Amino acid sequence: MVRINLLPHRQIKRAERQRQFNLMLAVTAIAGGVLVFMGQTFIGAQTDSQLSRNSRLEVANTKLDKDIAEIKELKNQINNVLERKQVVENLQSNRSQAVVILDELARQLPEGMYFRSIKQQGNVITIEGVADTNARVATLVRNLSSSQWLESPGLIEIKSVAANNDKQNHFTLNVKLKAQQASDAGPSKGGKS
Repeated sequence: MVRINLLPHRQIKRAERQRQFNLMLAVTAIAGGVLVFMGQTFIGAQTDSQLSRNSRLEVANTKLDKDIAEIKELKNQINNVLERKQVVENLQSNRSQAVVILDELARQLPEGMYFRSIKQQGNVITIEGVADTNARVATLVRNLSSSQWLESPGLIEIKSVAANNDKQNHFTLNVKLKAQQASDAGPSKGGKS
């Protein structure tokens, strides 16, 4: 006996293929969704991580900027202290210089003359004084040129002035300090103390 299948086998096969296709489509869609979700999650995590690194770097940069500003301020303070120290050292080394110079000027001053003013600017001393004669001024210039503390005396001017029926010669001269003697003044004084 022959069996005849009257069922629509082509439709069943087509329906089976359609179901498999829909199943594969659903699995692919779910897998694609999972991949997209995982990709977005990974990228979001990386972005958040980078943003947190950036914020840490910005905080560190701000702190370093403050530290740099403090270091600059400290360097300025150190420079100010060093400048003050240099001034104090200069004052200390030149402390006895004025006494030595005044003593030397008094020793080199001939009789018959006196000083009206003594001014020092750097290594140049300007002396204004009064003398009886021009010869006494010339003697003073010779004495200053042979001094161990002073050198290069230069006469600027001599004026003849009559005061109280006396003829006086007002003079102005410049003289330089000897550099090596000025630096030796401190130790020689220190050795005597």
